[in-house]
Amino acid sequence: MKPARKTVRVILDSNALLAPFQLRLDIFQELKALIDRNFELVLLSPVQRELERLADEGSSQTRRNASNALKLAEKCRKINVKDAGLVDDIILQTARQWSSPVFTNDRDLRKKLRNINVPVIYVRQKSRLELDGRL
Repeated sequence: MKPARKTVRVILDSNALLAPFQLRLDIFQELKALIDRNFELVLLSPVQRELERLADEGSSQTRRNASNALKLAEKCRKINVKDAGLVDDIILQTARQWSSPVFTNDRDLRKKLRNINVPVIYVRQKSRLELDGRL
């Protein structure tokens, strides 16, 4: 009998929640196919604040997408973290602590995460999700 695999916590960057509206991509369906086990999407408080700021201050398209992303975020588990520093640094630190993959399309953040051996989920060819690293 196989041992039960624990639920994977996936940390979301703001652009991961914007992807469905920019690219017409069902991230939940895509993640289910990619991860092939139970997962929990995690929204860190600084990422939520970043989306709220975009919903208030961005261009009309950005405001609309960010507002929709915040509605989508209601399906995620919200985690309050100490907000000291840049959002990317907070994501890096949390991912390292939890050994959790991160869903981001930010090229610089992806590189930093891979440098510390954190798996990264990202949108490939604007049509599907890909995993760089092992869960």
